[in-house]
Amino acid sequence: MNRRAIALLSGGLDSTLAAKVMIDQEIELFALNLTSPFCLCTPKDSCKSLSKRVSEELKIPLKVIYAGDEYLEIVRNPKFGYGKNMNPCIDCRIFMNKKARNYMDEVDASFIVTGEVLGQRPMSQRRDAMNIIERESGLKGLILRPLSAKLLKVTKPEEEGVVERERLLNISGRSRKPQLNMSKVYNLSEYLCGGAGCLLTDPGFSRRLKDHLSNNDKLNIRDINKLKVGRHYRFSSGGKLIVGRDERENNRLQSIHQDGDLFIKVVDYEGPISLYSGKSFDEDLELITGITLRYSDAPKNTVQKVRIFENSEDDGKIVIGNSEVFESYNALNYLI
Repeated sequence: MNRRAIALLSGGLDSTLAAKVMIDQEIELFALNLTSPFCLCTPKDSCKSLSKRVSEELKIPLKVIYAGDEYLEIVRNPKFGYGKNMNPCIDCRIFMNKKARNYMDEVDASFIVTGEVLGQRPMSQRRDAMNIIERESGLKGLILRPLSAKLLKVTKPEEEGVVERERLLNISGRSRKPQLNMSKVYNLSEYLCGGAGCLLTDPGFSRRLKDHLSNNDKLNIRDINKLKVGRHYRFSSGGKLIVGRDERENNRLQSIHQDGDLFIKVVDYEGPISLYSGKSFDEDLELITGITLRYSDAPKNTVQKVRIFENSEDDGKIVIGNSEVFESYNALNYLI
């Protein structure tokens, strides 16, 4: 076993500290970052950009892998189920570790380093879950978690003297105080991602995702992008309406529509752009126009012209809608 390892580097504090502890023991690291469409970091401070800053500061090479359709299939049907919301945390860790195992072969590394802390995450960072993750990843004894290592079984790098166990840590639980104290010692506080987290743990997003999976056999990146935007209404017909909440979301909806989607827009007043997906447009038309009018600047409970179009407003048709429908149909009952 050599002194070369793959560091799973999110750009957050824990993975950065774990990497730093290994560097202090003169372990040669190759960083691996997996980007996800569910990351809650801001565009300016994305996990990818933060991991790049960390790798440059620590002077270790970085490889970035995009978790695309293969990952979405795991989200759709996780072997080990979901957490409190739609978060398949155990399957997610297995996925990441398998990618790291492949990278081990590329660079002739001997083990993997992660920033996991025993007991910090209720689903994937329990002792039994960690054992499942190692087994399913094909990495038994080869995942070193420096921040909690003294509380866990001895790994092969420790057994063979590649890593000194006494220089590892015994952090556990959900308190961040030990890591924050370490960050001051290492001057690493700038690497904290203010928007860190995963959309799959968000109750609102999880409701929309669960609704999508209940009504669709497939899940793709455009579907995920739709779920991030606007107010979502599901009709009894199976049709779906997304209503933009501001100009940015209106523009976003226009850029992520799929074949067969229809746009709805009030003609004479400012308001949202709505996006309809489904095969029952005529059946849902009264609700579609009523909801769109309800969120526009049009006078309430009045009859107004509404434009329906697929690609260009010039190619659309004009129909008549009434915002009073919103109340008469109790439209909020359709809100996801």
